[in-house]
Amino acid sequence: MRGLTIAAAFALSPMAVHAAAPVTDPAEAAMRSVMLESAQGWNGGDLDRFMAIYAPDAVFVGSKGLIRGKPAIADSYRKSFAGGANNRGQLRFDFLHLKRIGDRRILIARWNLSGGAKAESGMTSLVFERRADGWKIISDHSS
Repeated sequence: MRGLTIAAAFALSPMAVHAAAPVTDPAEAAMRSVMLESAQGWNGGDLDRFMAIYAPDAVFVGSKGLIRGKPAIADSYRKSFAGGANNRGQLRFDFLHLKRIGDRRILIARWNLSGGAKAESGMTSLVFERRADGWKIISDHSS
């Protein structure tokens, strides 16, 4: 699997996204927080923690096509987490654009992996929706 979401961090750590100005939008601050938690899961080799950001009905589009549902998305990442560590390296995101679309938000970012067998980088477009348990990814298109 080439694409990553990560889902994951925008600020506060060496693996985090670079922010030019303080965040004033509460929704954006909440999304940054869940992305950071997800990235920490990736970097700590914890698949469940990494996947917590996904809604149960999320869809993922990557180089291998469309994957429907959080369990199937987790299965697609599982081999990267074999042995309790992530063998693809440390994850960092560069936050590029966040836009409100009705009650949802779309995040455009560049994902970067370093320290693994080879450096990897690509783009991700994530659609977030506010659910009862917080901001969740409902659509992830990564390349």
